[in-house]
Amino acid sequence: MSEPWGSLPAELASDVSACWPSIFPDGVPGWLTGAAALSEADIAEASARSLFLRQTLERHPEQVRSAVQARPLHEPTTESWLAERWASLLGSVDSEPALHAALRQFRREIQFRIIWRDLLKWADLQETIAATSAFADTCIDGALDWLYEQACEESGTPWGKDPVTGEEAPQKMVVLGMGKLGGRELNVSSDIDLIFAFPGKGETRGGRRALDNQQFFIRLGQKLIQALDQITADGFVFRVDMRLRPYGQSGALALSFAALETYYQDQGRDWERYAMVKARVVAGDQRAGEVLMSSLRPFVYRKYIDFSAFESLRNMKAMISREVRRKGLENNIKLGSGGIREIEFVVQAFQLIRGGRDRELQQRELQVILKELEELELLPSTVVRELRDAYVFLRNLEHALQGMEDKQTQELPDDALSLARISRIMGYEDWSACQKALTEHRERVATHFSNIIASEEEEQEGEAGIEDGWFELWLAEMEAAAAVEWLSEQGFERPEDSVQKLADLRDSRTVQTLQTQGRRRLNEFMPLLLSALTGVENPSETLERVLQLVEAILRRTAYMVLLMENPGALTQLVRLCSDSPWIASLLAETPLLLDELLNAESLYTPPAKEELQDDLRQQMLRIPYEDLEEQMESLRYFKKAHVLRVAASEIKGTLPLMKVSDYLTWIAEVVLDHVVDVAFANLVSRHGYPRRADGSACDTDFAIIGYGKLGGIELGYTSDLDLVFVHQADPELATDGDKPIDNAVFYTRLGQRIVHILSTQTPSGQLYEVDMRLRPSGNSGLLVSTLQAFEKYQQNDAWTWEHQALARARGVAGCPDTLKAFETIRHNILCQPRDKQALRKEVVDMREKMRANLGTPEARREEVFHIKHDNGGIVDIEFLVQYLMLAWSAEHPELTQWSDNIRQMEELGRAGVMVVEDTEKLREVFITLRSTIHRRALQNLNSQVEGEAFPEERAYIQSMWQKVMLAD
Repeated sequence: MSEPWGSLPAELASDVSACWPSIFPDGVPGWLTGAAALSEADIAEASARSLFLRQTLERHPEQVRSAVQARPLHEPTTESWLAERWASLLGSVDSEPALHAALRQFRREIQFRIIWRDLLKWADLQETIAATSAFADTCIDGALDWLYEQACEESGTPWGKDPVTGEEAPQKMVVLGMGKLGGRELNVSSDIDLIFAFPGKGETRGGRRALDNQQFFIRLGQKLIQALDQITADGFVFRVDMRLRPYGQSGALALSFAALETYYQDQGRDWERYAMVKARVVAGDQRAGEVLMSSLRPFVYRKYIDFSAFESLRNMKAMISREVRRKGLENNIKLGSGGIREIEFVVQAFQLIRGGRDRELQQRELQVILKELEELELLPSTVVRELRDAYVFLRNLEHALQGMEDKQTQELPDDALSLARISRIMGYEDWSACQKALTEHRERVATHFSNIIASEEEEQEGEAGIEDGWFELWLAEMEAAAAVEWLSEQGFERPEDSVQKLADLRDSRTVQTLQTQGRRRLNEFMPLLLSALTGVENPSETLERVLQLVEAILRRTAYMVLLMENPGALTQLVRLCSDSPWIASLLAETPLLLDELLNAESLYTPPAKEELQDDLRQQMLRIPYEDLEEQMESLRYFKKAHVLRVAASEIKGTLPLMKVSDYLTWIAEVVLDHVVDVAFANLVSRHGYPRRADGSACDTDFAIIGYGKLGGIELGYTSDLDLVFVHQADPELATDGDKPIDNAVFYTRLGQRIVHILSTQTPSGQLYEVDMRLRPSGNSGLLVSTLQAFEKYQQNDAWTWEHQALARARGVAGCPDTLKAFETIRHNILCQPRDKQALRKEVVDMREKMRANLGTPEARREEVFHIKHDNGGIVDIEFLVQYLMLAWSAEHPELTQWSDNIRQMEELGRAGVMVVEDTEKLREVFITLRSTIHRRALQNLNSQVEGEAFPEERAYIQSMWQKVMLAD
């Protein structure tokens, strides 16, 4: 009798034969081959194709038995049967932990069935994605129904206007499924994107006390996420992603229909239109959900033909292309060139452009829309057929990748055994045949995508007009003396140095060991670069700076191709490196930033804070919160890209100093907000939500307070962040998860996680250096304080210098309620009556100590002036303003409304504390000195200048110090 794995290829047969005894130590059980009607050859085939199936058979035989007895694996997985199966498991659920356990048992059974049928090709793509989507719907709706009943028992039933009849009636939640779940195209191992909504305002009835409807549904939403997403001893059901909701992770977890409609009407972005194309009511009140979907339809589908969709789609594609380059995702069958995402983009572009006119396009399933595009003659039949074939192939391959280990991935493996499994699943003799088919599909998709979507700029070539001399120079075909003469004629100020630098690069070990393609690209790129250098005033100095970048990309010559194909980007590179060695170093450290040079318009117009938030939200949507390493890398790229824009704009003169600091501060605030969300979500997934005194779950109830330059909206390019963390949760209570911890421990870990994300050195560097010494009691104090403890410390124990620091403090990230409460505390502390004489003496004494420790030593003061710390420097202005704020806020409470020096000076003038002419002159001097520090930072220079610099400004500051701080 032959072995059951006898028909498998040799390496798979060997693999299965080795593990067979551990899977079936007592032989294959009769219930698997008998009642389940499976042959041992089927079982061997499944074990060869999927580690997940193999491990489930080995570790959970009772659940496999339960699954195959409930419905034989040869029978399709239908929506009606899924509902029946869930109902049979629900009968034993009498508590929330029991609900979690039942959902996870259900998941193991159904996941086993769906992956088995898919990988053995007993089901086609349509059945697999429909069954997976129906399974998700059943889990979400089943969990929601049970949790809703429990919530109503505990808090009463929410009431409000019925969206259909307008009458008062009980309200239920509506759950929108987005992405592939919404389109009934879910992957076999996918997360689910959800949005929670409820009909409208109102309160609960029948509970111990009335609860606002929104609070009721937020709590219900939190419970639903825990039921599906939380990892227990039984695993999880689905990873739940809520970031597609309005305002992302910082937005309310559940919104009313009216709030959703208002958001999308007033603030909805193009990428949110794309997301809404597939939105579907997957759970909850279907009848009310239809009303919601009707109200959102005008946002998604314009009445006119909307060709602007192409441009927004190009921008989205460009962002994904940057991600592919940064993360090396060329082997990603979803995001890489010719991947699934490009097919989706083509289809969605037509939906958004014409969906308002052609209602046939207002459907969700991609393959259905492709057929409509053919019938409407919007795409030729051959294009539709090739896109459809590629889509089916790529989605089947995606399921093969994911089904092997029940793992969410679209990345092709590089080990021989995995590639053999994929080839077997896909029906090919070996990987080379499978890879050939994959390459053909991806090339066809890439071609069609380029023809339909790509911009004309992508066709530009950059080699026209390059003189032969540049090629001869780089390839060392000129004698050294001739090379020096050539560069001198072209305007190079130090031609000998430049010739030597080029020779050093050409003879370096890295260049000598380049492969053929890399060497060819370098030889094409260098003459272009040398020619471009003639367009700046300091070509030799600029060459030295740019060569840092060239050395950094020698092994990643795709960046050279990018610059060769985009002459405008090469021009911007040379100009920026000419103007700023700091920018040159930034680009060499992170070559991916070259992408930012492709669009000169956006390079020199940094986005406002709202646009920054939107940009970061888009970039981070595809990165799971649990992938902390990738979150950190992406945040570092985001920060550097936008700081580059600010620096470029300052150099070009399109941003004045005050705006430079505004933008740098906004970047930090947006990053901090996201870091809070990531850190909070990570801890909640492990321990549940911290609780307030009334027992309700905290949204975050946590805030970051910015001090110093961050608080004063005066960040520079290299500034660190002075931070203080506070929260409003009850420190005596614990979190509500399966592994609860004290609230105090939760928030301490939250603070530690935030500092870790911000300050850890990764391959892309550090996000921000963090200074926590301004927290209550400094380094010996708690990392995170309750607001009550913070207030008590400020009232009873804080030193005068800590109140000075509070004058420049403000809430910068986190929970709006907590931030508002902090501002009240700050206002009250600053407005305390103080003895002006005693206060002035303390401030002057502190200033003298700082000057002695940080200023220029007396012996060198004629040679050097430290713009910040020396007598007549910036810190004198800051201390003077802080003194006046503390001395006069009790009489003029309006002084506390600002945290930045400029507006505080203006307010002191308005209040009559200072003469207006003095405040205007002081403001002008302050801006002059700070502008100098900014400009020097871009030249990699410190804050020390010649001893005789700024004589008038220093004299004026000293006179004001004498007048205000030293007068009798």
